Amino acid sequence: MMSEPERITSEEVIQKLKTGKALLVCAYEDDAKFKKVHLQGAISLKEFKSKLPSLAKEQEVVFYCA
Repeated sequence: MMSEPERITSEEVIQKLKTGKALLVCAYEDDAKFKKVHLQGAISLKEFKSKLPSLAKEQEVVFYCA
């Protein structure tokens, strides 16, 4: 059974990104929407999906949508 996603504050996200503990992913499929709401350091959902096979199972991933 899947658990509910953990919600964290923007300050926690910033700290995790600075220390390399998390990967920031924009949760939109549409490339135009990604370009519109892109945050610094984020990758697109399409890029995330292509990297998924090579990511460590322990890799923390933070999804966002605006």
